[in-house]
Amino acid sequence: MGSRICVIAIDAIDTKTVAGFWSRVLDWPIVHEAEDGISIAPDEEAQLGVDVFAVPERKTVKNRLHLDLRVTNGLTVAQELERLLGLGAVKVDVGQPEDARWTVLADPEGNEFCLLHGSDGAP
Repeated sequence: MGSRICVIAIDAIDTKTVAGFWSRVLDWPIVHEAEDGISIAPDEEAQLGVDVFAVPERKTVKNRLHLDLRVTNGLTVAQELERLLGLGAVKVDVGQPEDARWTVLADPEGNEFCLLHGSDGAP
């Protein structure tokens, strides 16, 4: 193997709000905090994490890369959707079909992500 993903980077004006949102969504603690960004991960030794970096500009167009989330812990998709909306996610329309097997959401700064409806590995 030549490469592996180790960090997913998210740009944000308000790093604390966006990092806090993703920390609660993924149930990952903040493992590092600096002036230019905040890192969250399952633990300090994790092979994968999310870094939220400070940028001066707002997001203006649809993401070209996004996260797909799958429901865990025995929750239904409806329960997880309600939880995500309660954490500050909003539903967005990016042109997805009406019969999509996913719900498109955005974090507090508009970064899109999907909640998958199936549990079979397909979107």
